[in-house]
Amino acid sequence: MIKFEHVTITYPDASVPTLTDVSFEVPEGELCLVVGVTGSGKSTLLQAVNGLVPRFSGGVLAGSVVIDGRRTSDYPPRDLAEVVGVVGQDPAAGFVTDYVEDELAYAMENLGVDPSVMRRRVEDILDLLGLHELRDRPLSSLSGGQQQRVAIGSVLTAGPRVLVLDEPTSALDPAAAEEVLAALTRLVHDLGITVLIAEHRLERVVQYADRIVMVPGNGESVVVGTPAEIFGESPVAPPVVELGRLAGWSPLPLSVRDARRVAGPLREQLSTIETDVFSRPVRSLGDVIATTSNLQAAYGPVTALRGIDLEFRSGEVIALMGRNGAGKSTLLNHLVGLREPASGAIKVMGAEPHRLSARDVVRVAGLVPQDSGVLLYHDTVAAECAASDRDAGLVHGTTQAVLQRIVPGVQSTTHPRDLSEGQRLGLALSIVLASEPPLLLLDEPTRGLDYGAKQRLVEVLAQLAADGHAVVIATHDVEVVAAVADRCIVLAEGEVVADGPARDVVVHSPVFAPQVAKVFAPLPLLTVHEVELALAAASERSS
Repeated sequence: MIKFEHVTITYPDASVPTLTDVSFEVPEGELCLVVGVTGSGKSTLLQAVNGLVPRFSGGVLAGSVVIDGRRTSDYPPRDLAEVVGVVGQDPAAGFVTDYVEDELAYAMENLGVDPSVMRRRVEDILDLLGLHELRDRPLSSLSGGQQQRVAIGSVLTAGPRVLVLDEPTSALDPAAAEEVLAALTRLVHDLGITVLIAEHRLERVVQYADRIVMVPGNGESVVVGTPAEIFGESPVAPPVVELGRLAGWSPLPLSVRDARRVAGPLREQLSTIETDVFSRPVRSLGDVIATTSNLQAAYGPVTALRGIDLEFRSGEVIALMGRNGAGKSTLLNHLVGLREPASGAIKVMGAEPHRLSARDVVRVAGLVPQDSGVLLYHDTVAAECAASDRDAGLVHGTTQAVLQRIVPGVQSTTHPRDLSEGQRLGLALSIVLASEPPLLLLDEPTRGLDYGAKQRLVEVLAQLAADGHAVVIATHDVEVVAAVADRCIVLAEGEVVADGPARDVVVHSPVFAPQVAKVFAPLPLLTVHEVELALAAASERSS
């Protein structure tokens, strides 16, 4: 169904190809997972499937891409719309109508499908994806998971045989991600649709994959195989696979269920190890940096925050969690002064942030929003870094050094809009983190980052907290929460439903627990590193 034959793609003015001599096939009715480090060329590979690369991106494509017998060099993307459906990283960015049913019908209207056929297809997709209760809803009122399913449905009504998705779960809470992945699995198993997914959060997707295409980047050849073959040696692997390597399990587990089936003896061995053996040292908390008192927020008639009473102290990393639409981003926007409270009060370093000038706000609080591109204004990475240093009064090269630490290898002459999603996020993070304000607010700061970049970001955030900053992360990435958070606040329907030590909160949550916690429950282990420390303690005790 999908066939790449010796494909090499070189963008305009690029000194080296983004993809080199790529060859692989994906049969009909398989789910193929595309993995690789940030900036390795995964999105380029996906966009080559329907001809957007190189027809719209520019550059040169050598070799051939054949989709269902059609060579993309012979057909423009509009003529491949009946064969290939594409859903980007931001589903809402592709919406062109206002209501769910209209959006599902839009593609068919453009293709001139008969109205009676259109009606039947819309009903079929509503049932297939569980959208029938949403058919009359405004798209703007949907949660992230609902929007993702509508975006998938809007391309499926055109009847494609191939579905291409770029980071389909990156902005979704764990429950919404499961909804989307369950829908994709039905498409593969029941309809025989071929699905190609690029995803960094492998712990969510790998158990559903039939085949993996690993894109190493740096001009190296792609590696193709089953999940078991790829993760046998790959440095990019989900926590449950790393756990299997540490424990010496064979075959390596690909899901929590697989791991729990063989983890019984190890769980029993570690059950007597005290938590303080593997826990991170408790950071000493300093002064209160920010407070909210009976904070209320609303969007028209919709209440977004209800009676929020919180304190944020220096020296702690706070994870803000909850379903899509729970109020996490709204809370961050209030803390940085982008919104004025409907009622209640906010204080950051003793001042009301919404009453401060922009220049004064950035001295006390810095926000990296979900759309990190809004922080980027210049035409090169070097210019962005230089402007950040100048505006914050930093030594020249400070921002560039932070960027290279988080996402190494980003070319300083590249336009920010030409960076990958993860590289662009890394640049935005560097601009805010380099200035080191007392309160750091990060909204989904790992979206588009590979495991290595996440670990480097975790190290930067841990150091900032140790230096006396308050770091607040709104995230659905439970593995990052397990690695760095001291405290976890869970929001639901705009209210605080949990607030306590991160270990206590996530271990007892069936939704927000990381993979290791699920494997070893009820033991309070969160990461593979903690298991390693516990095993060392158990070995020392037995000797």
